[in-house]
Amino acid sequence: MSIDISGVVGMAGGSLHAWGKNWGTEYAGERPPVRALEKPAAPRSADGVSCETCVMSYPAADSFLPVDQPVTLDDVSGARKMLAGVARITPIEGSRHLSALVGAPVRLKCENLQRTGSFKVRGAYVRIAGLLPEERAAGVVAASAGNHAQGVAHASALLGVRSTVFMPLGAPLPKIAATREYGAEVRLHGQVVDEALAAAQVYAERTGAVFIHPFDHRDIVAGQGTVGLEILEQCPEVRTIVVGMGGGGLAAGIAVAVKALRPDVRIVGVQAAGAAAYPPSLAAGRPVSIQHQATMADGIKVGRPGGVPFRIVAELVDEVRTVSEDELSSALLLCLERAKMVVEPAGAAPVAALLGDPGAFTGPVVAVLSGGNVDPVLMQRILRHGMAAAGRYLAVRLRLTDRPGALATLLGVLSEADANVLDVSHVRTDPRLGLTEAEVELHLETKGPDHCDEVRDALRTAAYTIIE
Repeated sequence: MSIDISGVVGMAGGSLHAWGKNWGTEYAGERPPVRALEKPAAPRSADGVSCETCVMSYPAADSFLPVDQPVTLDDVSGARKMLAGVARITPIEGSRHLSALVGAPVRLKCENLQRTGSFKVRGAYVRIAGLLPEERAAGVVAASAGNHAQGVAHASALLGVRSTVFMPLGAPLPKIAATREYGAEVRLHGQVVDEALAAAQVYAERTGAVFIHPFDHRDIVAGQGTVGLEILEQCPEVRTIVVGMGGGGLAAGIAVAVKALRPDVRIVGVQAAGAAAYPPSLAAGRPVSIQHQATMADGIKVGRPGGVPFRIVAELVDEVRTVSEDELSSALLLCLERAKMVVEPAGAAPVAALLGDPGAFTGPVVAVLSGGNVDPVLMQRILRHGMAAAGRYLAVRLRLTDRPGALATLLGVLSEADANVLDVSHVRTDPRLGLTEAEVELHLETKGPDHCDEVRDALRTAAYTIIE
């Protein structure tokens, strides 16, 4: 699903938006529309006539728009000088498989190979380096489940600033360990990032430490925008840049840099469908919160856009798309198998968008792999999910007569169908079963969707009833 925001234009003063006739939604594939993306009722003139090109004013807009100056190309260029020798100029790698799928050259901007494993160190370093001496002396505090935590910890260590990072109790152990190794004091608090964030803000008020927001600050956006400058230098022929979005800092920064130098380049933001706060926010003309967030992509699992990046996204990002969990896991699997890249689900979001609607992107395309900090346990689950989505893994349940040799006969049928049995669960004590029945659940390695169908057909031909 996608929303074209080319008709949402920021007006002078920042508190007005114009809804042009091109405003609306464009749906990729056959996915059903989402109510939050429906076009709002057009404003009406004094005589009650609908007027789609009238200016709509939002009285509360000043409460979320930044009071300082907007982020500019000069800010991004200054951030790049500041990051020299700190952040790597990450490579851009071609993808033959994705290029064939899209029908145009596709290249991957590998921020998963950045120091600390993601782009976050760019913005964190620029933000902390810009603090006054007395602010540095007070230390910094942040809240994160992983990437921002590591970026702040590493940047603080490089600058000699004391850092404290609040992380939720359920944060992956490798990310907690890495944050500590980079030099931060880690405090575990709450079950979700929002609770850790609240604790970090209380800590900042109590101690005077400077709170380092993960995306809602102009220095953060400027730092992330250096990715855009590198893309233009490494792939000057680029026509479309696809980038994952949570709070919007990376997409906003890239948009500032790229649109200033190459306004013809199309910027496409990608959110996980289960945590997509930007579509309803863009429809409302201001950041709004979403109550329910459910996605494996914790790096872009944000319930409300930041005020600073929102204004930039609304003005400069051409389109926002959402991707499903199946598309995310398939993209992660593709990155691992075909591109030989270890990425986290959030980092694979742009690739998921290409897989979901390959004909929608004008090439050459650059997809930003924003991070590679994935917990091995989560990676195992995601890969299995991705294999199932790709038809490489099949789980079936069926009932058979509980007699000697029955399981061996079943396994023989699967062997003839060339399915590799990974796991077998044999249940005899379920009260729903008859006295002479047993239920078997099998996890099979298969060769694709067609082979999955062949395995099911072989079981049915052998008179087995598959329990759906």
